[in-house]
This record gives sequence, C-alpha cells and structure tokens, in this order.
Amino acid sequence: MATIGFHASHEQISPGQLLQDVRLAEQAGFDAAMCSDHIEPWSARQGHSGFAWSWLGAALATTSLRFGVVTAPGQRYHPAIIAHASATLADMFPGRFWMAPGSGENMNEHITGDAWPAKESRQQRLEECVDVIRRLHNGEEVTHHGLVTVEQARIWDVPSTKPPLIAPAISVQTARRAATWADGLVTVNQPHAKLKEMLDAYRDNGGKGKAVLQIHLSWAPREEDAVSIALDQWRSNVFAPPIPWDLPTAAHFDGVSTDVGEDQVRKAVNISSSLDQHATWLQEYADLGFDELYLHFVGQEQQPFIEAFGEHVLPGLRAGSASREVTA
Repeated sequence: MATIGFHASHEQISPGQLLQDVRLAEQAGFDAAMCSDHIEPWSARQGHSGFAWSWLGAALATTSLRFGVVTAPGQRYHPAIIAHASATLADMFPGRFWMAPGSGENMNEHITGDAWPAKESRQQRLEECVDVIRRLHNGEEVTHHGLVTVEQARIWDVPSTKPPLIAPAISVQTARRAATWADGLVTVNQPHAKLKEMLDAYRDNGGKGKAVLQIHLSWAPREEDAVSIALDQWRSNVFAPPIPWDLPTAAHFDGVSTDVGEDQVRKAVNISSSLDQHATWLQEYADLGFDELYLHFVGQEQQPFIEAFGEHVLPGLRAGSASREVTA
C-alpha cells in the first residue's frame, strides 16, 4: 500500500498556520509529510515563504510523521550548511527525515547576487554538493575545490541513521542521471506515460529506493470553487522548464501568467469536486509504481481538504490496496 502524505506549501501558508495544518493532517490519517524550501513565493497572491528548516524542527517535534524537504544546495545554501542542518534533524529524529537536493530555481538563488548558471553547470554543482554532503554525513573532514568550495569542514554530531538523499526530477533525462547517486526519486504529477518513462529510466539505470510523487490537486464541494482556487493560487506554476528555473521573482511569474486559463491549469492540477474522482486519480498513480503519494491541495485553507480526504478518500485507498493484496 502506498504511503499517503501531506504536502506543506511554505509559499502559500504562514509557518504557524502550516504547523497547525500538518498536525491536523496527522490526526486525519495522513501517513507522512513533505515541504518546499523557498525564500520567494511563486505569486504575490500566495504571499508566504517561511524558513523550512526551522519549521521542520517544530513539525518533527510535535508530530510523529516522517518528513521530507525539497531543497537546493550550492548557491543560497553552502552544502556544508545543508549537511549540518540535515544531520541535526536526523540525529534528533532518527529514521523520520529525508531530503531531496535539487539544482535550484533562480527565484530563490538570485538573492546571493551570484550569476545564475546554465542547467548543466547547476547539475554538476548539485552532484558535487551531494558528494560533499554524503562525506560529511559519514563523519569525514572535507576539503573540496570545484564548482563549490569547501575547506576543512566536519560535522561533529554525525547521525547514526543517515537521511536519504532523494533526487527531484521533472524530466526523463534527469531521472536517468539521478540513478547514479540518489536514494530514491521524487517528481510531480504529469501524464501517466511520462511518469512511467521516468520510473523506468531511473530503475533501468540502477536507481534504488522509493519512488515519490507530489500531486497538485484542487477540491471543493462545488466544481466552480475548485476551479477558482486552482486559477487563483496555481496559474503561475503551469509552465514547463526553463521558465520555472530562470524567472527571478514572484512579480515575473505573475506577469507571465496573466492570461493563463482553466484548460492550462487543469494540465498541472487535478481539479474536481468529486472525492471519488480524486481517489481514482490517486489509485492510478499508485498503480504506476509510486511508493509514496504526497497530496498538495493548492488552496490556502487546508482544513476542509484535510478533513474531507481524511474521512472519505484515504480509507478507501487503503481498503482497495488491502483487497488487491489479499487477491494477489
């Protein structure tokens, strides 16, 4: 049975409210949680961006859930800082924390004033960072001169349970390349054929660990409200790379998304007033081979979604999975 998790969107909800939301999600029956790590929201309408690492400590301490975070070492964060932060969480909460180090987005990284590298350079920088982080997690003293520079770094509190480093990927090419270093794969909802191709590329090239899917969705009792929520909150997130990689501010995303309509948003967000339809979509993702599904309701008021899915969607998914296991 797939793990059903809650996605905590720091860009859309204040950290204090989001902490209440994730506690409610645990009470409603969600198995785990993951979060974003931004300093800039995707839109001024979203209007938030708490510091993920502070929030994770509080969330792990006040729930029993496992947590993951999608982050970007190399520019805004020195890899030794990410290694230090993640090692501390892993030491305090053994086996309950993973992270997904990615190559980053200009909207978060431009604040350093450094030039924004080309994608291949960012990918190489990421792979250097991953190597540095792993060595630090193993207790080594690390000196490294490359696209990142590290001088005699060491973590003194090395966690006995190392946090898995899960590769975030949107393309088949990135999934294939990540197989050489990652402890798992995480992506977002896309057409089924694309998702299957990504999973195959990762596994066929030696990729190990869990396959994780973040699912953007919009639900409300009335279809028009579900559509309105998605258009308001997620129309700036419908673009294919390189737009989401390279634009620098929320104002730029709001500018390019002015004319985005319902049809385009529906390609990025599963929109329906029917809880049965959402359950069907989720089961289809699990059937593709994903081990963990993280549900991202793209609205800012999370409680109605959490309660409705906790009562009507999660139990049915678990019952269906159990039935299939017995039949098999």
